[in-house]
Amino acid sequence: MLGVALGLASLAGLNLYLTVFATGLAIHFQWIVLGPNYQSLAVLGDPAILWLSGTLYVLEFFADKIPWVDSAWDTVHTIIRPIGGALLAIRVLGEPSPVFDVVIALVAGGASLVTHSAKASTRLVTNTSPEPFSNIGLSLLEDAFVLGGLALIHFNPVLALGIFVLLLAIILYFAPRIGRAVRVKLWLIWKKLNRPAEHEAATDLPARLPSRYASIFAKENLLGETAAWAVPCIAKRVPGIPANSSGLLVATNEDAGRLLFIISRGWRSRARTLSLGSFEARREPKFLSENLILSPNDKRSACHFLFECGRGPWVEQIARFLNSRATVSAPSEPAPVA
Repeated sequence: MLGVALGLASLAGLNLYLTVFATGLAIHFQWIVLGPNYQSLAVLGDPAILWLSGTLYVLEFFADKIPWVDSAWDTVHTIIRPIGGALLAIRVLGEPSPVFDVVIALVAGGASLVTHSAKASTRLVTNTSPEPFSNIGLSLLEDAFVLGGLALIHFNPVLALGIFVLLLAIILYFAPRIGRAVRVKLWLIWKKLNRPAEHEAATDLPARLPSRYASIFAKENLLGETAAWAVPCIAKRVPGIPANSSGLLVATNEDAGRLLFIISRGWRSRARTLSLGSFEARREPKFLSENLILSPNDKRSACHFLFECGRGPWVEQIARFLNSRATVSAPSEPAPVA
């Protein structure tokens, strides 16, 4: 019974209405026969619940495939899906005591919230791509996963319990990375929405380090070098640096062969040194951001830095600066992190 309860709660976090509608439809037409322990689920086969859940699923079917509309829909359902998942679990396990109901509601609601958060985060990151096919593909894949999960719950609840626990553990393990990616997307969206129309940032690169970064730079800078420029950005994909880490990218006047990326996180603040070898720096404008790409000539992984919209002149100037340095710096391993 625990496998059925946790499984239904987890699937409700992905698509509550499809979970209720498909389960109720199978019960109503007797495609499945409920055992004595699961008679409390028979209410899902009631015609009124079938019409309501079916109508809501049709709405979600179309909303879930439209970029940004799906994220708005997920935001509205941040509370609805965990509550629905908790109620489904309580129906499965019955009502032995009020205390047990609360415990099950918290566990099942938490499982629904985990799967819902993974779904909503993935959609938010995907929505920055201009084409709609990734949204449609993800939505169809989620629907197929819900239907497959329901079938697995019916035929082998124990195996379903093991699989769902494993999936929840994997989602929780990657939660910090997912959280950073979502935070970056929300920050870029906020900056774009609040940027004046046709506004471009000044082309002069700042050379002064903010106070919270200055002390970290001083510890790393044992030779007393001075900053040529220091710009805030996000390290989207840089070897040795957690993905989507925000920080300060610094070049010095004295050393043509390296960059510093300073991450300020309280007691975890630190600096990473990027040794520049033979590479090409270029600007890559995107819908929500301006990207700086450092592409090594030996086909190794490129380094990606994100800047907010309107920082195109900065990125252009940084690319010219780095390309001029690449021609005079000694050949070395491209962009390893010290």
